[in-house]
Amino acid sequence: MEDIDLLLDLHKKADRQGPGGEAETRLAVTLSGLSDRKNLKIADIGCGTGASTITLAKSLDADVTAVDFLQDFLKELEQHAETEGVSRQITTLEASMDALTFAPSTLDAIWSEGAIYNIGFERGIQTWRPFLKPGGILAVSELTWLTDRRPSELDDHWSREYPEVDTASAKIALLEANGYTPMGYFTLPETCWIDNYYRPMQERFAGLLEKYDGASDVRALVEAEQAEINLYERFSAFVSYGYYIARKLPD
Repeated sequence: MEDIDLLLDLHKKADRQGPGGEAETRLAVTLSGLSDRKNLKIADIGCGTGASTITLAKSLDADVTAVDFLQDFLKELEQHAETEGVSRQITTLEASMDALTFAPSTLDAIWSEGAIYNIGFERGIQTWRPFLKPGGILAVSELTWLTDRRPSELDDHWSREYPEVDTASAKIALLEANGYTPMGYFTLPETCWIDNYYRPMQERFAGLLEKYDGASDVRALVEAEQAEINLYERFSAFVSYGYYIARKLPD
């Protein structure tokens, strides 16, 4: 079985495919300055099953396009949106985040929680910027070092898994160098990792192993995920997701 199929099986029934929280999405909305505006057009890129999408639809007067390349995630999102009473505000779009076809300067905001790493932070903010209206908002959460120095075991792991991991000051400098002015920054608390993401995922391990009769590739996936959890629990003081909110500057 392909790795992507196993990951889909592990995550498609989850509320979240990465660390995050409703309160944190709402805080980003507040920092964005969008709360009092009407008829917004927003894209939520790498939306997964739609936790952030639904919060945006509930929090703002907006039409939200939920973008993911996995149709199974989008189907789950559509069901959640119907249950939450916001389906009329949400349109799903099956697409790769590096091949979007939004018209230039048509979006009031671009959201992406825990997903921009798939194409890299700098490439993402460069690729998506033309879709934003002048003064449009970019809000992304991104793996971030919380200190200038950290344990070598942690540094080695994340530098291997995501070479663009860096400090908040470095990420903010990239925003400034690529036509944005920063408006806000905060880090996700441990509950966003442990309670909202890791513990629910651990609860799904047994079912996945049972479904595939403990196949070696499934055991390897579970062991890799558990190793990441163990690493976070030991070193949470040194790494998190940073949430970056920025405004597009005039060209």
